[in-house]
Amino acid sequence: MTVIRPLDLADVPALTELVLTSREHLAPWEPARPERFYTEEGQREMVRLALAERHGGRMGPYVVTDERGRIAGRITLNNIVRGAGQYASVGYWLGAGFTGRGLATRAVAELSDLAFGEWQLHRLEAGTLLHNLASQQVLERNGFQRYGLARKYVMIAGTYQDHQLYELLSPDLR
Repeated sequence: MTVIRPLDLADVPALTELVLTSREHLAPWEPARPERFYTEEGQREMVRLALAERHGGRMGPYVVTDERGRIAGRITLNNIVRGAGQYASVGYWLGAGFTGRGLATRAVAELSDLAFGEWQLHRLEAGTLLHNLASQQVLERNGFQRYGLARKYVMIAGTYQDHQLYELLSPDLR
């Protein structure tokens, strides 16, 4: 069963409902969000920007779906670098009630296949908060290797926090 598919403007209502019902669940793992983020207009703006970035080849935005086809979260190839680099960073989240079911592990596997196939990248990177053991397990189950620590890397929940860094090379380079 495929668990990711390309993000679409038609996903806005479901995404809005998911971020609203998952607000407390996601707060410790994400940047502080303005109130607009939790509105349909805010989500529409986010999706339009992501689709424009996809059109420009700078982002690969996808939704994660559950076994019933409901939107469970998002997964994205971010900051795609072309030229001599050919790499991107991976970011993902699942809404409340969708964790612990293997969806994130399958979504990262599918995104990795797309990254090394369709997107023709050779390297993926990901970072997790040091205490986000579940996300670290998702990455490790997919063959990502720890390679470093980024101090005060990203502002999460209002504070710059350290992140454990992971990498995965294309099967052709492993």
